[in-house]
Amino acid sequence: MLLREKTRVVKVGNRLLGGSNPILIQSMCNTKTKDVEATVKQINELEALGCDIIRVAVLDKEDAYSISKIKEKINIPLVADIHFDPELALIAIKEGVDKIRLNPGNISDKEKIKEIVMECKKRQIPIRIGVNSGSLPKDLALKPESFIEAAKRHVEILEELDFHDIVISLKASNVDLCYEVYKLAAKTFPYPLHVGVTEAGTVFKGLIASSIGLSKILEDGIGNTIRVSLTDDPKYEIWAAKEILNECHLKDNVPTLTSCPTCGRTQVDLIPIAKAVEEYLQTVHKKIHVAVMGCIVNGPGEAKEADIGIAGGKGKAVIFKKGVPFKTVDEKDVIAELKKEIDLF
Repeated sequence: MLLREKTRVVKVGNRLLGGSNPILIQSMCNTKTKDVEATVKQINELEALGCDIIRVAVLDKEDAYSISKIKEKINIPLVADIHFDPELALIAIKEGVDKIRLNPGNISDKEKIKEIVMECKKRQIPIRIGVNSGSLPKDLALKPESFIEAAKRHVEILEELDFHDIVISLKASNVDLCYEVYKLAAKTFPYPLHVGVTEAGTVFKGLIASSIGLSKILEDGIGNTIRVSLTDDPKYEIWAAKEILNECHLKDNVPTLTSCPTCGRTQVDLIPIAKAVEEYLQTVHKKIHVAVMGCIVNGPGEAKEADIGIAGGKGKAVIFKKGVPFKTVDEKDVIAELKKEIDLF
């Protein structure tokens, strides 16, 4: 049995997290939570792309009192991100949030933590203990054991109150440190682990760091929910998370895109075609392999291996379906024809 399958199962809104349940994809809104309209719009867009759980920042009471308004207009579980002020957690709980994230590095008032725990227990709301390399308790050095110690301090308070609907995250921006921390956590705690490389960077750097770090963690059988942290539109976090899970053979309803790097042999404007198909596939939730190839050297072979593919020629492209040439279309019609065939598959 994999380590992730040995964890406790925690209910987060309408999702089950942990045990043998699927690994869930998370992201965090970059809108102001008090801007309910913008926040709802972003959440629903992320859900359409494959987001399972969404987190929002709760910086003040106005944010906290916006929780119920947001909840009315979304379908996926909502997590309140709480730092410094435990009173905001109590408001969010009463507003109907599905999960609370607490940071041991900046909330340490045991009596307030106990009050939060009792309210969560009453309403069956789980708590994520979120340890981060950037905000470890001041008495702890930056090493794997410190992350475990920081988490333990809060977990023990919760367990003393007979509260066990706990999720733990222990994120570092250093990939090697992050990996070592999660290996240690998986052996230490019986609770589901939220995994990710924190502050990973922009789409370019962040994708590389997250792909390396998360693939190592996931392939060790660790992790029940993931977030790919990127300095960009959160839609890219969902794209990346799906692709990482797909490449690790941990998600089975994700499309696969094969596309060539282009070269002097290419006789169609392939890059915008590939990008348009890639973006369209983010809204497709089924197992389908699409190939977008630019020339007649490798194009026909790759297109034949895909469920649907194109091999570019001079201003035209041959569309293949299940390895068989289907029809030839003009370059200007390629994107529309591919979208149609993807929908019909």
